[in-house]
Amino acid sequence: MRSSAGFLVCSLLLLLALHGTEVAAQDDQPDPKMSCANWMGGAPGHPGHNGLPGRDGKDGKDGQKGDKGEPGLQGARGDTGEKGATGAEGPRGFPGHMGMKGQKGESAYVYRSAFSVGLTERAPHPNVPIRFTKIFYNEQNHYDSSTGKFLCSIPGTYFFAYHLTVYTTDVKVSLYKKDKAVIFTYDQFQKDNVDQASGSVLLHLSSGDEVWLQVYGEGDNNGVYADNINDSTFMGFLLYPDMDDH
Repeated sequence: MRSSAGFLVCSLLLLLALHGTEVAAQDDQPDPKMSCANWMGGAPGHPGHNGLPGRDGKDGKDGQKGDKGEPGLQGARGDTGEKGATGAEGPRGFPGHMGMKGQKGESAYVYRSAFSVGLTERAPHPNVPIRFTKIFYNEQNHYDSSTGKFLCSIPGTYFFAYHLTVYTTDVKVSLYKKDKAVIFTYDQFQKDNVDQASGSVLLHLSSGDEVWLQVYGEGDNNGVYADNINDSTFMGFLLYPDMDDH
C-alpha cells in the first residue's frame, strides 16, 4: 500500500518537473535567424581551401638612400684598346735657352801633304842632302827636288821612310830635321852582292821645318846606288794636322 502511494507521489513530482521544463523551454527557444552560439557546438570542421590571390597593391613610396657599400675586388685587366687617331698639332713652344759651347770638332777640310821620290845619280856626295830627282808623287810640291829637302807647310805629325840600294861600298845615312840628325842607318856591303838599307820614323813638324836624307862620314860610306833596275827611294806624308792651328 505504501509502495503504491510512493510511486504516485514520485510520478506526480516527475510530471511537475517536466511541465516546468517545457515552459522554460518555450521561453528560451532561440530565433532560427539568431546565432547558434547558444546551441550545443559540434566537432570542428576541416580547414577550407586557399582563396585566390588578391590584386597587386599600389607601389609604395621610395625608401631612404642606403649607406655606401664596400668597394668590390679589382677586376681582371682588360684587353688593350685600338690606337687612337693622332691628335691635332699643339701650339709652337718658346725657344729654349742657348746650350753650352761644344768641343772643337775636326775640320771637314782634308789636309794633304805627301811626296815619293827616287835617286837617279850614283854615289851622292857625303854630308849634303841627297837630291832625289825621280818624282813618283809630289802633287802639293812640298818636296824640292833642286835641294833634296821636304818643306813643312801644314803643322802636324808626319811619317818618313827610305829604302836604299847598297852597291860597291858601305852605306851610312841619316835623316835630318832642322839641321839635326834624327835617325841613322848603316849597311856593310858584301862583295859581289846588292844590299838594302832602310829606315822610318814619325816626326812632329811645325810650319817651315825641313826634312832631308844625307850620307854622313867620309866618301867611303856613300854606296847608295840606283840604275834602271835598282831604285833608292825617299818618301813622307802627313798623318794628321794640328787642329789648333787650323
